[in-house]
Amino acid sequence: MTKKNKIVLVIMLMVGLVIFYFSVKQISYHSLMDAIAHLHWSWLVVAFLLMASSLLLEARVVQVLIRQQLPTYSFWAALRVPLVEQLFNGITPFATGGQPAQLVALLQSGVDAGRATSSLLMKFIVYQAMIVVNFIICLALGFQYVADRIHGMIWLLVFGFIIHFAVIVSLLMIMFWYRLTKKLLKLMILVLKKVMTNPNRYKQLEQTLNEKVDSFYQESLKLKANKQVLVRISCLTLFQLLIYYVIPYFILLALGVTNANILLVTTLHVLIVMVISLFPIPGGAGGAEYSFSVVFSTFVQQGNRLVVAMFLWRIITYYLGMFSGIIALAFEPKKTSK
Repeated sequence: MTKKNKIVLVIMLMVGLVIFYFSVKQISYHSLMDAIAHLHWSWLVVAFLLMASSLLLEARVVQVLIRQQLPTYSFWAALRVPLVEQLFNGITPFATGGQPAQLVALLQSGVDAGRATSSLLMKFIVYQAMIVVNFIICLALGFQYVADRIHGMIWLLVFGFIIHFAVIVSLLMIMFWYRLTKKLLKLMILVLKKVMTNPNRYKQLEQTLNEKVDSFYQESLKLKANKQVLVRISCLTLFQLLIYYVIPYFILLALGVTNANILLVTTLHVLIVMVISLFPIPGGAGGAEYSFSVVFSTFVQQGNRLVVAMFLWRIITYYLGMFSGIIALAFEPKKTSK
């Protein structure tokens, strides 16, 4: 980690402590301790295991992709990739640091740059597609619930869906309508030329965009040619996301909330994750906690239990991944033999 990343990590931990302080400020110490004392720890263990399983499944996706060209690539080397991704997603705005961090992790384990880039691109395509699939299903199931009870979040949900949907549509256009996409890109670049005053910056942008589209198209050909692998990693990714999305249900069970519907809770968590992705602050700090407390206040009326639920959720889905990433960085990966 660079010095800048370490500073951001410390800042994010401090922000978390500040949010916790203001969340418990209006709650008595006795009631907070009472909520913690009455936790059903077995359900909490299940929630932790689900998060761990989600990371293990993502590692399996990485291993499946790399093993197409590097059969000796181990699962333990693959596991380091999503852990490092969790750390850098958590300390960069819009989780932009995750992709480069994964690439570095693969290079450190002996995977060559071309193969690593290709595999991560395929992983990104499938991941985005599965997010959209999950969101469409959950939007159909839970949108009316949110619309009836939490009016202020509706436009955030719609905006989040539009962004993710636009990403997957753009990727699909490059995959299946390459020539049309190149023409549209050329038109967009001509429009940008009229508004950009720096010619060198314009040329650099034009070159970068064309290279990205061409590179993605070449990788998409490999993806389409290996349908068996595509189906396999799609199923793994879909299951990975589903067990991640169901975590709040078991946190509610740990708090003694037994009247919650697992389908509804899972649906609402998908919608929360979509809203969090819109916040430019690393980890969606502030917005994540607010969204969770607003959405799940229906199931947990007592303020002390709601605060505990919120912070258990953040510890399991955010801080656990970050600290696991720090541990993963501390271990030098073994070079994979070719």
